[in-house]
Amino acid sequence: MQSTDQPTEPPDNQPVAELHDPLAASFPGSLEGRILFWIAVVFSVFQIATAAHLIDFASQVTRAFHVGFLGLLGFPLLAALRQKAGAMRVVAWGMAALCVGVALYQWWEYTPLLLRAGDPLPRDIVVGVIALFVVFAAAWALMGPALPIIAGSFLAYCLFGEYLPSPLNHRGYDFAQVVDHMAYGTEGIYGIPTYVSSTYIFLFILFGAFLERAGMIRLFTDVSLGLVGHRQGGAAKVSVVSSGLMGTISGSGVANVVTTGQFTIPLMKSFGYRPAFAGGVEATASMGGQIMPPVMGAVAFIMAETLGVEYIEVVQAALIPAILYFASAFWMVHLEAGRHGLKGMSADELPSPLKAIRERWHLILPLAVLVYLLFSGYTPLFAGTIGLALTVMLILGGSVALGLPAGVIRMIFWVGLGLTAAAFFKYGITIVAAAILALIFVNIFVKGGHETLAICRDSLAEGAKTALPVGIACALVGVIIGTMTLTGAANTFGQFIVSVGESSLFLSLVLTMITCIILGMGIPTIPNYIITSSIAGPALLTLGVPLIVSHMFVFYFGILADLTPPVALACFAAAPIARESGLKISMEAIKVAAAGFVIPFMAVYTPALMLQDGGPLAASIGYIPAVGYIVLKTLLAIGLWGTAVIGWLGRRLNWMERVLAMLAAFTLVAALPLTDQIGFALFGGFVILLWQARVRSPA
Repeated sequence: MQSTDQPTEPPDNQPVAELHDPLAASFPGSLEGRILFWIAVVFSVFQIATAAHLIDFASQVTRAFHVGFLGLLGFPLLAALRQKAGAMRVVAWGMAALCVGVALYQWWEYTPLLLRAGDPLPRDIVVGVIALFVVFAAAWALMGPALPIIAGSFLAYCLFGEYLPSPLNHRGYDFAQVVDHMAYGTEGIYGIPTYVSSTYIFLFILFGAFLERAGMIRLFTDVSLGLVGHRQGGAAKVSVVSSGLMGTISGSGVANVVTTGQFTIPLMKSFGYRPAFAGGVEATASMGGQIMPPVMGAVAFIMAETLGVEYIEVVQAALIPAILYFASAFWMVHLEAGRHGLKGMSADELPSPLKAIRERWHLILPLAVLVYLLFSGYTPLFAGTIGLALTVMLILGGSVALGLPAGVIRMIFWVGLGLTAAAFFKYGITIVAAAILALIFVNIFVKGGHETLAICRDSLAEGAKTALPVGIACALVGVIIGTMTLTGAANTFGQFIVSVGESSLFLSLVLTMITCIILGMGIPTIPNYIITSSIAGPALLTLGVPLIVSHMFVFYFGILADLTPPVALACFAAAPIARESGLKISMEAIKVAAAGFVIPFMAVYTPALMLQDGGPLAASIGYIPAVGYIVLKTLLAIGLWGTAVIGWLGRRLNWMERVLAMLAAFTLVAALPLTDQIGFALFGGFVILLWQARVRSPA
């Protein structure tokens, strides 16, 4: 049997992305495919309408319809894309019908269910079991067995945990009580993760889908090429910059790998980078998109909702670490290029970043408005609705404007469109919805309007398809949260972490890190974060770690789990593109992402790195100086780590210089007594060695 980590050659007619994820394929061209396509469009329209309160259901009903749509689209689409036989197609549509039936039952019986909460009828139990079954089945079909097995273990603990020895046991819950808790109310599959998926996450996925279809990827690529393509190792630097920019609208690491990676990995290879290193750079930079403000990954929205803080506070905590993460990746590719003598591309062959911005400046407007609203204290739901509406208006208005005479008339049209968008703040969504409908009508008759409408239609379908694995993961992880709230299971592991931390906070952090990475081998970042933060977050808070720092600690290592062997999802997504072993790419990614492993630990000991109060350093020298000091120290540690790993700094370094650089980096990272002084002293010794070698070298 061929090893799964061997490079594979994609068929000539199959996009590389499809080899990693069948959902990356286009909707089938058959009648069934067209039906699924329009289900996806209706799904997106429904989500927009509920977000804008054009349809005003109770929150739990909205969540139930969200999960129902996920099943209605997911089961048949997956069967069609995997080209299953007729019997499996029938089963898939049958499962989809069950999902719809559960959603309709939640809607029709909403008030009666509230009145008999805690005392379910037999039919409630039947529908509840069906709801749990279809969610487990959808997760298994979309993401494999790991997450369903973990969630199933938690569900089994609810039912049979009373028979375990103390302190693992609980008081016991009957079958009806467990099903009622998991399938109804807002503690189980319709809990906070599903709420966030049906609001913030879906809107931001749609936002990214519209911008991508409108040409944002091309804009990011052209700007990146123009800015750094001519520099030393410019091809890899383009990957870092473009993937970081892509993260501002995507927030999905694997999605970034299979989009920007299609261009950047072959580009890096053509300029002499090793395939494994090229794949590692792309995987590292793409995963960083989830921590890159202003639009981070879905976890950031779940974190804000869980902690009860504004989204801007999560962005604030992530800002400096994200910059340092990408600075580390940039530094590593610079050193690798220097070691192998890889030059930049010819400046004459590169696009002009200013020209790219002049041609597509309008695509930046929705992103700028989104950032402004998020940083001004508006809710992510409001900001996402405005950003999405503005994007749609720009796309539709662009083709209308081309049909108008250039000059004053066209300018008046754009000003009027801008005033209409601004009217949202005073008159609500109705006026903006009317403007969008009017633009749709006009586009039917103008030249190029049909193509523009097709872009919008396809974006709606693409957004719904992209949301499938995220939404299903959020629904299933609700079972785990429901177990926590019903049984208090988090306390046992949390107490263990606290007991370890009484002797060593560092060991508690290492234990939490290992838990995140092990869980991340089989499940996506969202459930990984929710499970681990539910267990470790309160425990680390008890040990004195600020709450948002402890959650960011878990978030970081949930992301890095996609880079660490043996699974390394992001690296295996890059493997078919790089034509290299996923494990080899993973080993290179770990080196490039060194800052990602360092920063969370440093932030725990010095919360100023995440712009949080607390820690002995801030108490002794003040908050602002502490921020400056920790950033400077982190940059120095990252720089030393890169030179030690790559073994180059203007020239090849000998083993003594590399060891000294690595020791200096490690001691600067540690936050123990005297380690900073030792680290700076070792850095001084490293500089002296470099100076002596330069003096001895011939002129």
